[in-house]
Amino acid sequence: MMSQTIDSAQVVAATSRVGATLVASEAALTDLDQQMGDGDLGITLSKIGLALQEFAAGTPVEGDIGKWLGKAGMAANRAGSSSFGTLLATALMRAGRAVNGKDTLAGTDLLAMFAAADAGVQERGKAQPGDKTVIDALHPAALAFAAALEAGQPLATAGSAALDAARAGRDLVTPLRSKIGRAGWVGERTEGKVDPGCEAFVLMLASLLD
Repeated sequence: MMSQTIDSAQVVAATSRVGATLVASEAALTDLDQQMGDGDLGITLSKIGLALQEFAAGTPVEGDIGKWLGKAGMAANRAGSSSFGTLLATALMRAGRAVNGKDTLAGTDLLAMFAAADAGVQERGKAQPGDKTVIDALHPAALAFAAALEAGQPLATAGSAALDAARAGRDLVTPLRSKIGRAGWVGERTEGKVDPGCEAFVLMLASLLD
């Protein structure tokens, strides 16, 4: 594996970038969600984005990145109490739990965080790959990240592989019919439409890697 590490300041900055991206993407995600469901995803994620920015600006890490990410997840959950908000909070809290007590993160830690977030979202959302949900971007991204690290690739290369896999996963299920949640009720009208959860994950991952 690799020796590169991520420190707490980088984690805080990345969290703030994700928050800013969610705020900036409100209109685009609302438009996608109106075609698929009840149209509130952009508004919910914008509220969460603001909460994450405020949390990052006002909450010191104090030597424990895992605990800090867990608190970030709780802040996200308070700000956006929707099904997707709950999934995002779960991802943050599970990722944090995987690295409790650490003040820097190595490649192996990031690998554990990605896997924990993936497993947590699948468990909480009661969905699996192919159901046309955020999992269709998250799961292949986690697998691609793991494969790149295990092949000895640098963190930046592994991150790029994860983002490429997330985009490919999103595109793979776009022709399909949604099966889960409000979008599942819409039925055949979801065929050929981009899943807004997949798109939100792609945007968040891209901002993390920025």
